Order: sequence, then C-alpha cells, then structure tokens
Amino acid sequence: MTKLIKKMSSNAGMPPGTLISRPGEYPGPVKINIFDFTEDKFTEKDTGSSEDFSSYGKTRTVTWINVNGIHDAGLLEKIGEAFGLHPLLLEDITNTESRPKLDAYDDYIFIILKMLYMKSEYEIESEQVSIVLKDNVVISFQEKEGDVFGPVRDRIRNAKGKIRKMGADYLAYALIDAIVDNYFVIPERLADNIEVIEDILLEDPKPEILQTMHKLRRDMIFLRKSVWPLREVVNSLVRGDSGLFKDSTVIYLRDVYDNTVQVMDALETFRDVLSGLMDMYMTGMSNKMNEVMKTLTIIATIFIPLTFIAGIYGMNFSYMPELGWKSGYFFVLGIMAVIVIIMVVYFKKKKWM
Repeated sequence: MTKLIKKMSSNAGMPPGTLISRPGEYPGPVKINIFDFTEDKFTEKDTGSSEDFSSYGKTRTVTWINVNGIHDAGLLEKIGEAFGLHPLLLEDITNTESRPKLDAYDDYIFIILKMLYMKSEYEIESEQVSIVLKDNVVISFQEKEGDVFGPVRDRIRNAKGKIRKMGADYLAYALIDAIVDNYFVIPERLADNIEVIEDILLEDPKPEILQTMHKLRRDMIFLRKSVWPLREVVNSLVRGDSGLFKDSTVIYLRDVYDNTVQVMDALETFRDVLSGLMDMYMTGMSNKMNEVMKTLTIIATIFIPLTFIAGIYGMNFSYMPELGWKSGYFFVLGIMAVIVIIMVVYFKKKKWM
C-alpha cells in the first residue's frame, strides 16, 4: 500500500544544507553513468564516486551525468563543488519526500520530479528524480538503479531524433518527457482495475472489495500529490521563467504540459468513478441487508398469530372446551395452517415476498 506520509524528522535540528549519509537505505556503491556527445560522436562510461567531474561542462559537448544512489553525502558534496551547486539544493536531493518543484539559480535550474511505477496490481512505487541543468551539463540524481530513461539512452547512442543535434536543455526536456510519458501507464492500469471492481459490484458485491477500493483511492491521492505540482513546474518552464530553455525546446515542453493535464483529468475522472462505485457498493450492501430484514420480518410476522394461538392453549386453566375434544389438537393445527396460507397469499399480492 502506498504510504502517503512518511517520517521526515531525520534532519531535525541540523543546520540548513547538512547532508547525512544513509547507506542503509539502498546498500551498495553509487553508480554513475556519463554520456558526453555532440551531433557527430558520443562517449559513454560507467564510473563510481572516484570520478573527477571538474573537466565536464567546459567544452561544447553536451554531458549527461546520471547518479544512481543519493546515500553518499561525500559524493554529493564533491559534485556540488565541481559544478557550484548550492548546499540547500544538495539537501533537497537527499530529502526524498520533497514535492515536485522548480528552483532557478543564477546560472542553473534545479527540478524535482517523481518517477512512478506499478509495483503490484494495486500498489504504486515512487522514486524521486532530481535534475540539474547548467550550461551544457545535465545532472540527474536517482534513489537507486532502474528508471524509464532507456529510450533516451538509445536515442543518444543511435543518434535518433534531435537529441544529439540540440543542446542540454533538450536533453533535460527528454528526461522530463520520459517520466511524464510513463505516468500514462498507471491510469491505464487503474482503469482496468476499476472495470474489474465494477463487474464484481454488479454481480456479487462482497466486503473484501471495499478494501480494494480504499487502496485505489489512496493510490489516486498519491498520484495527484505527485502530478499536480509537476504541472506547475512544467508551466513555469513553458513561461520561460528559468531562461535556460531555448524557444525551440519550449515548444516541446508545451506538449509535456498537455500530458500532465491529461493525466490529471484522467485521475479526476477515476476519482469520480471510484466514488460512484463506493456508493454502489454501499447501496448494494444496504439492499442485501434490506432483503435479509424483509425475510426475517415476514417470518416473524407469520409466527406472531401462531405464537398467540399456542400461547392461549398453553395457559393452565381447567375449563377450556377445546381441551376435551378428540380432534381439538388437529383443529387448532388446521387453523394455524389456514392463517399461514392467508398471510403468504396476502404478502405476495403486496409484493413483499
């Protein structure tokens, strides 16, 4: 189940910009993948925390440094010194509960996004991705290995599209676009789950389905929490608030903005549908209860006159005429049977059963 609120007190009392190494969160060494390319050529290398970053960004090539793992405070400080990044920015990278946002500095911008996956049928996993755009360098920070940037890497390696012809701003756009495009997978899965729930509710609503609907509701709240602020981030980039995105790239960012709006519209629609399904479930369970109560009421109503007759003949009086009849017992049973038949016929005419 997606956790909506997590503990954020580990940095309490620390000075602003303090970085804390957390090797227990994602054990293992930090892995760094570096692409350095122009329109005509590119180089790719996998390295670690011993890499010297001082030479990057000083040539006309476009450099993408992708850092897998943010638990090494020493490495983050090293990268920060090499590219002149603000300590508060580095602290935001390690705070994985930050909401999507855009911070513009003098000569670079800092963007936080949420990369989302369907971990299981009804559970969403979130990973924070931080992106720094500075001159000809794009630096991305991920919590762990595994991402949605595979198509971007393939386009760089095979010189497909415009990615090697454009600058670092287009590369940053491509990373943002890859993350947002993956958002569409989740609403599609949610739509399938909602259809399954709807079929179950129409056929035979059971109490177990209510828990599933609550899981979906939590997932939608979590998605909205991740996508809604991202729309404002992209809108700021489209307006040109950063100044680092060229007009030729802003056109593509508008498409990303449209995609975030579509995802939000889908989530709003699913939320309304899910609310309707929950109402349908409550109505179905109420109808079931009403049917049970109706049946019990009919049975109790039928037995009320029978209990009355049996109560009369259960009284301890010596002089009751019917007690002396040979056929008195059968006569009383016959009266009871006639009463039951009359009541059943009456209930059916009233359509109460």
